Amino acid sequence: MMRVGFGFDVHQLVPGRELWLGGVQIPHSVGALGHSDADVLLHALCDALLGALALGDIGQHFPNTDQKWKGADSTVLLAAVVDLVHAATWKVGNVDCTLVMERPKILPYVLEMRAVIAKLLEVPLDAVSIKATTNETMGFIGRQEGVAAHAVATVVK
Repeated sequence: MMRVGFGFDVHQLVPGRELWLGGVQIPHSVGALGHSDADVLLHALCDALLGALALGDIGQHFPNTDQKWKGADSTVLLAAVVDLVHAATWKVGNVDCTLVMERPKILPYVLEMRAVIAKLLEVPLDAVSIKATTNETMGFIGRQEGVAAHAVATVVK
């Protein structure tokens, strides 16, 4: 038996914040604004996994009104979601993620991101896909005011 979930997240980019994507710190002049470390890719992935099992969304499990999650490392959030998947007697099959941002280019960091995520999900490296695209300079992403991520995840019995 298999289920599929979809996740989406978006964060504003601002000076004075670190940029974390896929559990990897990316050198850049701006970072994502959020209650946690604002790792848009891991947040979308959490929502995809939660969605596959109809377990709500990341905001229900890690609300931004709870100071416990202020500045939280999103790898901790994803590990907690994976624990929920396992507790429901499922396991992660594969994930496919797309980052939408103009800069920085993430190709040099993709393999490291995939390795971090594969370890957290307890899947082989080839079960984790990460791609990137721009917004062709249109909208808030095109103006480099924000970053978005889409994720699809399968879980299997």
